Amino acid sequence: MPLLTSLLILIVVARLFGQLFQRFSQPAIIGEMFAGVILGPSVLNLVRVDAALSGISEFAVFLIVLSAGLEMNFKDIVDSLRSKGVVIAVLGFVIPLAAGIIVGTAFHLDGMRTVFLGLCISITALPVAVSILQSFNQLDSDIARYSVATAIFNDVMALLALGIILNLPEQQSLHAVGLSIINVSWKLIALGAFILGFNWTLQKIIDKGVHIERLSEKLVDLLGNEALFGILLLFVLLFGSVSAALGFQSIIGAFFGALLIDRKFFLASRYDELDLTLRSITGGFLAPVFFAYLGLEFNVSIIESFWFVAVVLAVSVGSKILAGWLGSRLIRLPQTMSLGIGIILNGRGVMELVIASIAYRHNFIDQNLFSVLILMGVVTTIITPFMFRKWVMPKL
Repeated sequence: MPLLTSLLILIVVARLFGQLFQRFSQPAIIGEMFAGVILGPSVLNLVRVDAALSGISEFAVFLIVLSAGLEMNFKDIVDSLRSKGVVIAVLGFVIPLAAGIIVGTAFHLDGMRTVFLGLCISITALPVAVSILQSFNQLDSDIARYSVATAIFNDVMALLALGIILNLPEQQSLHAVGLSIINVSWKLIALGAFILGFNWTLQKIIDKGVHIERLSEKLVDLLGNEALFGILLLFVLLFGSVSAALGFQSIIGAFFGALLIDRKFFLASRYDELDLTLRSITGGFLAPVFFAYLGLEFNVSIIESFWFVAVVLAVSVGSKILAGWLGSRLIRLPQTMSLGIGIILNGRGVMELVIASIAYRHNFIDQNLFSVLILMGVVTTIITPFMFRKWVMPKL
């Protein structure tokens, strides 16, 4: 089927299902993911995943993250990871990782498949988390700040581990593994230094009395209204490119780039125009494609053991909720907020699929485990908004 035809069917069906679920007071993203499952190989097999659709989905992730970053504050995220917030972040990664390794060991998986099962269970997808929070109008809440900070920490740790594994030499001596860890670690430090250094430089410029909003207005007068959106994209792409050049996912850098763009950089009317433009593109077109694409990735016919699937799903959901809830309670957050953080951390989506696909392409896991990991990513992402609406929203 031609790309444009596939894209048209995907958008129309995803939007219809999204609207249908909204009529029943559920987030549209659930319906959009169900649309992908129905159109994909598990039911109708009408739309197939290919390189072109994958590219459009990646661009959708980029704009979703950009939109979310504009609505959040860099200082709030950094503050959430300081002192008490780091407890949630560490437990949110370690407990699910350990749970996944225990499951892999219990089912007699080899060492590499066990490690990747643990990594995929430990992930929280940043784009999915911010989209769910956005759909409930909770992006400016404490739940969002702690959840997003933890998601960033989880994804960075998982990507750090992936980088170490991919850089392991054939002769896996202790010395060689140590060098691999050092190589990936300095790249992570370099990325952090670039982001923090850029933020420090911006703050110094503002402290010296430079009115950045006047510079942006001059650019608009010189190049037109459209130029501001283009400059915004270039700014964020710079951070994404640095992140990718260092071996990490570009959306991590893009998110931090968007976080650094403060409202005071623009006149209020310009900022609202940028926000409206991004919302129109993402909400009306690209976000439905992204979430429907997640549903397309699922193929039920390949799965061999549904007992194994059931255990993986139960452990992945239970360990994430437990980790988020326990970490939040240890720093004395309220019960409802603690549960909300644990539930939001459950959405794995694109990041888990990225890790799983890389592992599959490098023959670290087989097709059966790959399908199980896809199912886990789709199911945990679908049920997260349901649980958040049922158990958290009525008490906020």
